[in-house]
Amino acid sequence: MSEEKIYNDIPGTIVFDSDQAARGYHLNQFCISLRLAPNREAYKADREAYIDKFPMTAEQREAALNQEWNLLLELGGNIYYTSKLAAYHGINFQELAGLMTGMGSTDYRAMMIKGGRSVENNRYKSEWEDK
Repeated sequence: MSEEKIYNDIPGTIVFDSDQAARGYHLNQFCISLRLAPNREAYKADREAYIDKFPMTAEQREAALNQEWNLLLELGGNIYYTSKLAAYHGINFQELAGLMTGMGSTDYRAMMIKGGRSVENNRYKSEWEDK
């Protein structure tokens, strides 16, 4: 899983590939389980006991419990699955993106309406690291 891949050179981007899918399998199973009301109720009743049903790493478990959104992606979380955990906490997708970028949802929305982030310094790290 440590193979260097050409897309690792994209700044600020975690590509959800087969290695990430394998790494985050149990984390993603936990997150997607929250789409069902009985599971949300079980999680609400005892977060620790519910999350322990999924054999995640200690780091994944803590990141999920502490709502560390970017870390969840680094640890193998799929954005669509982790958004189920965010929804459980009352965070919609736009708000989640605002949190993950550090921009807040209002500024994130404005950036997207204007066409998204600038391509400057957002192509490949190798193009600008040594400048």
